[in-house]
Amino acid sequence: MKRKMITAIVWAIILLIALLVFIGLYIDKSREIKERYRQQYRQNISDAADEIDTYLDTKIDYDMHYKMLVSDMGAARSFIFLLEDDDDTKNNMAENQKAVNELHYCLVKYPEQMKTRLEAVSRALKDVYDDLDKGYDEMREVVDSVNKLGK
Repeated sequence: MKRKMITAIVWAIILLIALLVFIGLYIDKSREIKERYRQQYRQNISDAADEIDTYLDTKIDYDMHYKMLVSDMGAARSFIFLLEDDDDTKNNMAENQKAVNELHYCLVKYPEQMKTRLEAVSRALKDVYDDLDKGYDEMREVVDSVNKLGK
């Protein structure tokens, strides 16, 4: 009976150690995936700003560049919703997600109005890429400047 109890305690300790190892691996992989999402979000923001700059420099093939911009912003919008920060910045992240979502909506819904605001959008995207909070404020200003009752 004593031998069975010692064996059970040894197995319990081994299983506890294995459980802690798996929890550690899960946390590490979760962190790695969040970092990959963050990198992809930043890449999509950069690509969107580059599309705008390419169009503004060449003034050629607006439709193609605009479609690429909308596509990059759609991907960025998808990735920002996968990002979560600590509880301290969760409200700020929700506001940032809302700003990106609203900008994407305006790009899709009001392309004629957004054509005149591409420089401001590019500046906002570059500031977001540089991790400046004013980039999200600039996005909100662009969205607020759109006449949502018109085309």
